[in-house]
Amino acid sequence: MSRAISEEGVRGFLHEPVAGSGHGLVLTHGAGANSEAPLLVALAKAFGERGWIVFRYDLPFRQMRPKGPPFPAQAAADREGLDTAIDFLRPLAQRLFLGGHSYGGRQASMLAAEHKKREAWGVEALLLLSYPLHPPAKPDQLRTAHFPALWTPSLFFHGTKDGFGTPEEMETALKAVPGRHELHLMKGEGHGLAAKQAEKVADAFLEFVA
Repeated sequence: MSRAISEEGVRGFLHEPVAGSGHGLVLTHGAGANSEAPLLVALAKAFGERGWIVFRYDLPFRQMRPKGPPFPAQAAADREGLDTAIDFLRPLAQRLFLGGHSYGGRQASMLAAEHKKREAWGVEALLLLSYPLHPPAKPDQLRTAHFPALWTPSLFFHGTKDGFGTPEEMETALKAVPGRHELHLMKGEGHGLAAKQAEKVADAFLEFVA
């Protein structure tokens, strides 16, 4: 079961399992989507069945307007929004995790890099889906400047047909990440990642953070 949340700076859907494990996951969307994206809904269901509380969160840029991509100048505010969502979930979970698809995952990883020396942040690991390594057909415009500061354990899922980065490009880029990390390649998947992959993603993340 889920319930809509709409408070100042916090909007989305909260999934609370009948028998909780004490694990809490903030999960957010890509540049062209919102918290109702099929992948996020499927992931919330899969994690919920495993006892996790999940907050599907609308980033601030999406709270401001229902359609359209984020503006580069909005990115810092989107990261601040993720911190707000984490604080919202903090009293409800004993262990905190953060995940996002594409743009949402990129902002999550940048936020983790910014928090690298702040243990009080409390986020134990990241779930990064379809990391947008570079714009399509522009492999020289890498979005990896923060990777050397990414110490939070991170599990990456990436489609083998993702136009935002080939498997080889991802493997090369992740060599710059000093924290524990894994890359799971999903054969035949593009940037969107099908909702049917949610069970596989949830099981792999549970094993990663065990």
